[in-house]
Amino acid sequence: MLTVQKLVDKLGLSVIELPDPDRGITGGYAGDLLSWVMGRAREGDAWVTIMTNMNVAAVAQLTDVACVIFAEGVTPDKEAVIKSRLHGINLLGSPKGMFELCGEVTDAMHSADDADYAGGAE
Repeated sequence: MLTVQKLVDKLGLSVIELPDPDRGITGGYAGDLLSWVMGRAREGDAWVTIMTNMNVAAVAQLTDVACVIFAEGVTPDKEAVIKSRLHGINLLGSPKGMFELCGEVTDAMHSADDADYAGGAE
């Protein structure tokens, strides 16, 4: 299974907060309309966004995503970081655009699945 730490290492993501590096990533979601994300992101998702305010931390906590990845070089505001720290939310960053980043997250998940499958076949 792909963990948040493995994703950081594989994609060269910057770490903003990493309280749970061994958290498994089971899916992904990309979006910036927070009410939309609340209804669609799932527990264990890697959530890619460019939203940076403290409401991102609230939505991440509510949906129990594995991590939030800020794309396009944006950084979360101070309140978002503080709230994430209090609630143990993994925050990561990347200068890459959302489309490219989502493709790389998907590829990393498929590679991890292939490795798990190959390991289980032995």
